[in-house]
Amino acid sequence: MTHTETRPVKPRKHLMTPGQPRPQPTRAMSLTTVQRWVMSTLVVSTGLHMAAGLVLAAHYVDVRSSAIGLLVIAGALGVLTMAAGLLIHRSPLLVRGRLPHPVLLVGLVPPVLGAWWIFS
Repeated sequence: MTHTETRPVKPRKHLMTPGQPRPQPTRAMSLTTVQRWVMSTLVVSTGLHMAAGLVLAAHYVDVRSSAIGLLVIAGALGVLTMAAGLLIHRSPLLVRGRLPHPVLLVGLVPPVLGAWWIFS
């Protein structure tokens, strides 16, 4: 190579080169996957907020049995909410055909914390 010849400039990876599109990421999520995540996030956050509202209502109820009933309803709503989130993702509700999925226990967090808050 003589001094008058130049080597082709190697393109820098952090810059865009016209005519050479960047490779697409190999792990792109499909539209269906994104829709599932958005829907399950909306369902779970709405349901757990409703369960927390029932716990708050149980705190202001004067009759103890009514507070317990509201906490039970909040627990049922929480577990059903988490089950809906699993079903949106087409996950089984039972692990190995017998045990409930551990995610369902997250639905019991509002009434358990509420019982500790109200009765302690």
